[in-house]
Amino acid sequence: MKVGLYLTNQHRLDKDMVDGLHEQIAMTRHARDHGWDSLFSGQHYLNEGNSKQLQIVPLLARLSAEAGDMAIGLGVLLLNLHNPVYVAETVASLDVITGGRLIFGVGLGYRDVEFDAFGVRKGTRVARFEECLELVKRLWTEDAVTYQSELCTLAQVTMNIRPVQRPYPPIWLAADNDRAVARAARLGDTWFVNPHSTSATHLRQMELYRAERARLAMDTTPRDVPIIKELFCARDRATAIKLCRPYLDEKYRVYAKWGQDQAMPDDETFDRAFDELLTDRFVVGSPEECYEQLRPYWGQMGVNHLIIRTHWAGMPLETSLGSMSLISDELLPELRKV
Repeated sequence: MKVGLYLTNQHRLDKDMVDGLHEQIAMTRHARDHGWDSLFSGQHYLNEGNSKQLQIVPLLARLSAEAGDMAIGLGVLLLNLHNPVYVAETVASLDVITGGRLIFGVGLGYRDVEFDAFGVRKGTRVARFEECLELVKRLWTEDAVTYQSELCTLAQVTMNIRPVQRPYPPIWLAADNDRAVARAARLGDTWFVNPHSTSATHLRQMELYRAERARLAMDTTPRDVPIIKELFCARDRATAIKLCRPYLDEKYRVYAKWGQDQAMPDDETFDRAFDELLTDRFVVGSPEECYEQLRPYWGQMGVNHLIIRTHWAGMPLETSLGSMSLISDELLPELRKV
């Protein structure tokens, strides 16, 4: 089992962002010094409410200098908001900066304010996503690319900056609903499993994913089977809930306002009390309890890359580092045996 750190990179409006960056660096250094395998962060534009964040590419470029040998992951880049030439050159540059340790995580997105800001019309979003991804791969692998659409115009162009990894970094596709999971099976190297759904939904969708791969005569067991999990460790479950609840609860209330659960299966909703959201979704407790809550993910889903988010907007750094320390000292060694 590989273990990664997912940095929230979202802060309340009263947060000094330089201090916030220093906190992200401190968590990165802890993960590096305790043998974690990967480092991820995500992307949004025009954060609403009591939230702000740094953009993902400059953030990860800065953190890569602190990350040692950890893989660096885009988790995820909102692909269809961007021009494919920008994506291809920027991601290739980041692969060079990380020494060929980049994971190219991509997603469709779900917020109208972002689609509207970048002029991505309703009814075109999925097609634009697929078009952009295909064109990025062509720019990385072909010597003369000609292409004409509303997305861009290319006439026998050659992109001279190429990724270190050949033909390109591994492509992990984020997906929440069933159609998106099938799309991930078809277009990506693996499905980048979200932290939002219950384990019951994840298990059902993994069967859908494998069935779609089998239908396409593709490998049904990709090399990487990654999942992001909201996870917080303390000496006992009551203490863990007390420490993480205000921040994790706030995070999912923001998700509800932004419409994240509207992009998920119909039986998934964040319009619930925290105790209901906690059940079968978040991993909270002692290291031993967290291990048991995680067991179905490798036992039934075949997960082999667990990416842990253990810090949310407003949480003091020392609280998050306390959870990380228990993960590093007691949970991670057990996960290595899986």
